[in-house]
This record gives sequence, C-alpha cells and structure tokens, in this order.
Amino acid sequence: MNLTQAELAKYMDATLLKADATEEQIDAIVADAKKYNTASVCVNPYWVPRVHKELEGTDVNTCTVIGFPLGANTTATKVFETNDAIDNGADEIDMVINIGELKSGNDEVVLADIKAVADATHAKGALLKVIIETALLTEDEKIRAIKMTVDGGADYVKTSTGFSTAGATVPDVALMRETVGEDFGVKAAGGIHSLQDAYDMIEAGATRLGVSAAVAILEQDADSADEAVSGGNY
Repeated sequence: MNLTQAELAKYMDATLLKADATEEQIDAIVADAKKYNTASVCVNPYWVPRVHKELEGTDVNTCTVIGFPLGANTTATKVFETNDAIDNGADEIDMVINIGELKSGNDEVVLADIKAVADATHAKGALLKVIIETALLTEDEKIRAIKMTVDGGADYVKTSTGFSTAGATVPDVALMRETVGEDFGVKAAGGIHSLQDAYDMIEAGATRLGVSAAVAILEQDADSADEAVSGGNY
C-alpha cells in the first residue's frame, strides 16, 4: 500500500480519551490534527465545545464518545448524551453497544439501543460509529453485533474502545468488512501505533482509524517516503 501522508491522515481520528487529559494536551492534539488535516479529533464529551471552536474553519470534524467505555448506560442516557454533544459541536458520535445484553442474547435490546442513538444522531445531521468491543465477544457475537449496527442505521462499525482487554485486530477488521459489504464504514481502534499497523488495518478493510499516535504514524510515513527516494529501503 502506498498512500500519501495527506491521504493517510484522512483515515485518522486523532484521539485523546484519557481521564487525565489536560487543556494543554487537548489543544496540542487539535493543533496536530489541523496541521496534518486528519479526519477528526476524538475527545470525551466535556471537551467537545473547546475542540469544535478550535476546529472552526477547517474540514477536521469534532468526534466524541457516548456510553463510553462500558456501554452500560441506559438508552435514554445515551440519547441525551448524543443530543448534548451534537448541540455542543460534535460532528461524529462513537457509541458503545450494550455488551452485556448482547452476551445475554437479548439482541432486540441491543438493536433498539443502537437505533435510538442513530435516530438522534442523524436527526441533527451527525455521523454515528458503533463500538462493539470485539475483544469481549465470540465470533458469533461479533457477527450479530456487526449486523445489528447496520440494521440499526449507523454509519460505521468500530472494533474497540481502547479501554478493554485488547484493541483492533486484522482478522476482526476483515470480518467486519466481509459482513457489512463494500459501502459501509469500518473503524479500527485500539493498539494502532505504527505505520505498518495502520496499513494492515486499511488493507483488511478499515476506512477509519482511531489513533492516539497520529503524528508518530504520519511522520513515519514521511520518513518512509524520504527513504524510498534516497534508496534507504534497500
């Protein structure tokens, strides 16, 4: 795979979701996202107004997380969070499914939860990604969750929160792509730290990457291009 730095940047949600993230760190990731023109900056809901204001006049979206990181909020709470976040400037919503209900076999509850957030998101003109937390699921549960994400009206299915036992894997991304078909969004998140990781996920079918190491990956891409020109790859 041979993407330009600018092309690779547009796959990336530059992400900072740590509980102890400071104003300075939030401002720094926004500045990096503006410099490299990433797809979005993904932060916790509290920081949405600040990020939205700083991104005005750019084509970098403001992304936030809902029901995060456990997914065990009530649907009403998730819908409230979604409306509040969009009103505060969020363009993209990444929600966590009700994992316990999925594992209990109560698919109708999971589907209704997704659909309620999808309806709220789309009513305000935003985009919805659904986090299914693949590390906690069996193969059958993954497929059911992926299909419910599509049936619930979301725009993307996403692997992971980055706060569970593991993050994205190539097989899980490939399974998502195979299940949703060609035209649905697939986001890989969690554990993507290198240029090779990024390319592996994209080649498996990811159309968006959640990364906390966007600058390091993009600079590695630039270094790789310089080496190729100078013959450094041989």
